Amino acid sequence: MASEMLNRRLILLSASGFALAGCGGLGLGPPTPDATMYVLAPAAPATSGGQLAGWALAVDIPDAADSLDTRRIALIKADNTLDYYANAQWPDRLPLLVQTALVAAFEASGRIPQVSRTQDALHADYELGAELRDCAAHYSAPDGAPSVTVSIVAQISTAHGRKIVASFTAAESAPASQNSTPAVVAAFNTALGAAVDKIVGWAVALPAPPAP
Repeated sequence: MASEMLNRRLILLSASGFALAGCGGLGLGPPTPDATMYVLAPAAPATSGGQLAGWALAVDIPDAADSLDTRRIALIKADNTLDYYANAQWPDRLPLLVQTALVAAFEASGRIPQVSRTQDALHADYELGAELRDCAAHYSAPDGAPSVTVSIVAQISTAHGRKIVASFTAAESAPASQNSTPAVVAAFNTALGAAVDKIVGWAVALPAPPAP
């Protein structure tokens, strides 16, 4: 009996070692407690200034697949398989960070008199919902520098009645300067900033909703 248990333990240890050995090359693997935390902070939008919109906006937390609804930094390898950077993470779940980026961009534009998160339960005339379709570093070669793609489908609906008024898709890519996590994070900030800027420019041009 003891011999059988020992053999099972040896098999499990061997399998674990094989799994870890398979995560080489790009520095992939499970996160560790001492993982470096990278800030997702896109630049302020270029769509600042202009006529003030006569309505208040609440920004909802974007929907995302489980693979993106995480603190881990996603990548797509050349064979179209999903993985994550090892020893690196965002400071919060990615959809929450994208919500923060959207709120900050609308505020920085100066075009909306009141911007809030839907969970704040403040007055709003419009609500912005979104789906995060892509937010990952894409590799065309295992050792090459990736390109980061951010794709967000946005919808504006009336806060009273939840009637969808308009929808818009913003998809932006930015190449990383080299195959390193800091360079990839810089590309994330560039691509997300460009996508958010387009959403802000689209949304602030909408007319005020009809009175309820």
